[in-house]
Amino acid sequence: MATRPRGPAGSTAEAERVLGLLTSLGSTIFRQLLWQKASELDLTFAQSEVLSYVREHPSCHMGEAAKAFGVTLPAITHIADRLEQKGLLVRGDDPGDRRICALELTRAGQVLVEELQALRLRGMTGVLTRMSGSDRKLLRLGLEALVDAAVDESAHEAPPGVGRRARS
Repeated sequence: MATRPRGPAGSTAEAERVLGLLTSLGSTIFRQLLWQKASELDLTFAQSEVLSYVREHPSCHMGEAAKAFGVTLPAITHIADRLEQKGLLVRGDDPGDRRICALELTRAGQVLVEELQALRLRGMTGVLTRMSGSDRKLLRLGLEALVDAAVDESAHEAPPGVGRRARS
């Protein structure tokens, strides 16, 4: 793998390198495992991500999901339509505002999300076991710093009350 010249912190070359690494990671074992399962179900990556989001945010509104993924409401509506047709998601009325659709997983959707999460965990565990303990710690600290910096960067546009994520 060719190395790029190193410049000052936050340089374009450094940003390109980090994005390249993240893209490489995303296209390796994790995606392969998920796509094997997803292809059996005719499930797109975006659909699997929406299912995971709804699991983490039960009764979320479609507008919230659209904002979380940085897409339009029609895009989320299309994904929700497909997931509903597959029996993985249902849309219900929000008790506070009948004009808003609340998203919920069906039992089949819940089982699928748990299965996909197990695949992700199995893939990550396999990767982490190939690394030394000190490299794993550096990775975790680096990723935490990256996420914190990204949250700080986006906080300028975030609604009031959205702050740094909690460390565990």
